[in-house]
Amino acid sequence: MATLAGLRAWAATQYGYLQRSLGAQLPAVFCSQSSGGSARSEARPTSTRQRDGIRTIVLSDPKKRNALSLRMLKSLQTDILQEAESKDLRVIVISAEGPVFSSGHDLKELTEEHGRDYHTEVFQTCSEVMMLIRNHPVPVIAMVNGLATAAGCQLVASCDIAVASDKSSFATPGVNIGLFCSTPGVALGRAVPRKVALEMLFTGEPISAQEAMLHGLVSKVVPEEQLEEETMKIAKKIASLSRPVVSLGKAAFYKQLSQDLRTAYSLTSQVMVDNLALQDGQEGINAFIQKRKPTWSH
Repeated sequence: MATLAGLRAWAATQYGYLQRSLGAQLPAVFCSQSSGGSARSEARPTSTRQRDGIRTIVLSDPKKRNALSLRMLKSLQTDILQEAESKDLRVIVISAEGPVFSSGHDLKELTEEHGRDYHTEVFQTCSEVMMLIRNHPVPVIAMVNGLATAAGCQLVASCDIAVASDKSSFATPGVNIGLFCSTPGVALGRAVPRKVALEMLFTGEPISAQEAMLHGLVSKVVPEEQLEEETMKIAKKIASLSRPVVSLGKAAFYKQLSQDLRTAYSLTSQVMVDNLALQDGQEGINAFIQKRKPTWSH
C-alpha cells in the first residue's frame, strides 16, 4: 500500500534519475533573458522569466521554426530543472516566439554526416526532456500559438495542460520524409485515442486546434488574442494553491494511471490519507471551516 513517503520516494526517483543523468550536460549558468539581457543570454535558444511562482520558458528561435535541436533541448532542460525544488516555483508555462510553436527536430542534425552516436544523443535527450516534464514536481502548461509538428507535437502532448489558439495545428508528419514519428508517438498515444494517434502517425496530416481539443491533445482552445490571458489565468490559479498538495496530486495521478482499478483506488485512498497529514492539508480544511482564506506553507 502506498504511503506519503513511498509516493514521494517514487516521484523523487523518477525526477532524481533525470536530474542526475542530465546534470553533467547542463551549463552552470541559468540565464533569464530580457530585452536588456547580455549577449550570452541572447545567444540561448530559450528565454525565461519567473514571477509570483510562475516560470515562463519561451522557445526563442523563430528563424529556425523553434526546431528542437540538441542545443534547444539542452537549453530547455536547463530551464525546467533550475531550482525545481524551490517553493517559489509552483507552475511552468512553455510558449514560443513566432508563427511556429515548434517544427520538431532539426533535420540538418539527422543527416548521416553527424553519425549514429550524435543521433542517439539527440533522441535520448529529447526523451529525457519529455519524461522530465511528466515527472517534474510542478504542473507544466504548454501555451501554443501556431504549428506544432513531430517532436513539437510531442512536447505539447507531454505537458500536463495545453492551451492553444484557434490558429494552431498539430501533426506528426515524419512518415512523409521517411522518418516515422516513433518517439512523438509515445506521448501522442498517451494523450489521444489510439486510432486518432495512428491516423496522425500513418498519414502525417495535421489536425486543427478544435480537433486536438476534441481528442484530448489540448485542454482548451481560445482566440489568439486571448491565449496569454487564458493560459496565465490557469497558471495563476495553480500558483495560488499549495505546492506540496499539487505536487503530491500530480505524482499520484500519473502513478495510478498504469495500475489496475483496485490497485489505483488503494494507492489513491492512502494518498488522500497522507494528504490529510500534510500541514497544508489541515490548513486548507480548517480555513474552509473557519470561512477564511488559507495560508499555505508551501
